[in-house]
Amino acid sequence: MQADVRHDWTLTQVNALYALPFNDLLFQAQTIHRQHFKPNEVQVSTLLSIKTGACAEDCKYCPQSGHYNTGLERERLLEVEKVLTQAQAAKEKGASRFCMGAAWTNPKQRDMPYIIEMVQGVKAMGLETCMTLGMLTGEQATTLAGAGLDYYNHNLDTSPEFYGEIITTRTYQDRLDTLSHVRDAGMKVCCGGILGMGESANDRSALLMQLANLPVHPESVPINMLVKVAGTPLENVDDLDAFEFIRTIAVARIMLPQSHVRLSAGRSRMNEQMQALCFFAGANSIFYGDKLLTTDNPEADADMQLFAKLGIKPEQRHDVSDEAHTLALADAIKEQANPPLFHAAQ
Repeated sequence: MQADVRHDWTLTQVNALYALPFNDLLFQAQTIHRQHFKPNEVQVSTLLSIKTGACAEDCKYCPQSGHYNTGLERERLLEVEKVLTQAQAAKEKGASRFCMGAAWTNPKQRDMPYIIEMVQGVKAMGLETCMTLGMLTGEQATTLAGAGLDYYNHNLDTSPEFYGEIITTRTYQDRLDTLSHVRDAGMKVCCGGILGMGESANDRSALLMQLANLPVHPESVPINMLVKVAGTPLENVDDLDAFEFIRTIAVARIMLPQSHVRLSAGRSRMNEQMQALCFFAGANSIFYGDKLLTTDNPEADADMQLFAKLGIKPEQRHDVSDEAHTLALADAIKEQANPPLFHAAQ
C-alpha cells in the first residue's frame, strides 16, 4: 500500500515525525521512497548561471545580492549561443536536466526573447529544461511554458515566521504567488528551502508543512545546507547539526512521497557517510559539477566514486538508456572539464 499524498499536515504532526527515533524515521522514509522510486537511482542535473551578481534582493544568505560586498564579479546576461554550448556539453556529460539561473528580482520584458530562445534551444537537444529568474507574472509564466520550459525553481527558503529575518525585499506571499503562476501555466515546480540560517526546529517543520500543504506538491524539492560566504550577514551563523539535516531529508520524503528530494547547496561540507544517509533517507537528486552558484560542490569524480560505492546509478530519462547515461557521465569525469556551474536553487 502506497503512502497517501496529503495536503493537511499540522505543525504538531510534523514535529512528531522529527521526534521519532532516528532509525525508525529513516526506515519509514526509505519504505515510502521505495514505493515511488527506484531505490538505487539518483537524478542528476547541471546548472549554469546565465546572469550573475548585482541582484536587488537582500537575501542574507546570498553572495549575489547587490546589498553585500562578497567580492563576486558581476556578469551580464550570457549570449544564447554560449548557453547552448554549455547545455550540449552538459548533455554529453550525462546530465538529463539543464537548469539556467539569473540573479534577478524578476525578468525584464527586454530579456524575455533571449530567455525563450535559450529554453527552445536546450529543449531541442532532448534535455529537460529548468530556470530560476526570480518572481514571475502570470503572463511571463505562460510565455515560458509556451516556449517549452519544464521546471521553474522558486524557493520558499524558510518558514513564514522566520522569513522576515532573512529577506525584506519581497514577501512570502510574493513567492507563493509566483508558484501559483508557474503551476497555472502548466509547468512543473521546483521549490524547497535552506537549512542552517539560524532558524528554529519549528521553522524547519513549518517550511516542510508549507511545501506539503501546497495544492500540488512540488515535483522537485531542493534541500540546501547554508553555505556561509564572507561578506553576507550569515557568514558567522552556527553550523546545523548533521543529524538534523538528515532528519529533514527523511521528513521531507515522508511528507512529499512523490517528489524528487534534492541534495543541493552545502554538499561540499558533507562527507560520504552523511550523503549516504541522506540517500537512504530519501534524497534522490543532486547537482553535478564543481560549482554551485559561487560556492564549491563535490567534484564530479568524487560523486561517481560515491555512486559506485553505494551501487547508485544516475536516473535516466525515457529516451536515454541507463548504460549510455552512465557512460557519458563517466567520460565527463575523465575529461575533468570545468564549466561555470552554479546552484540556483537558493
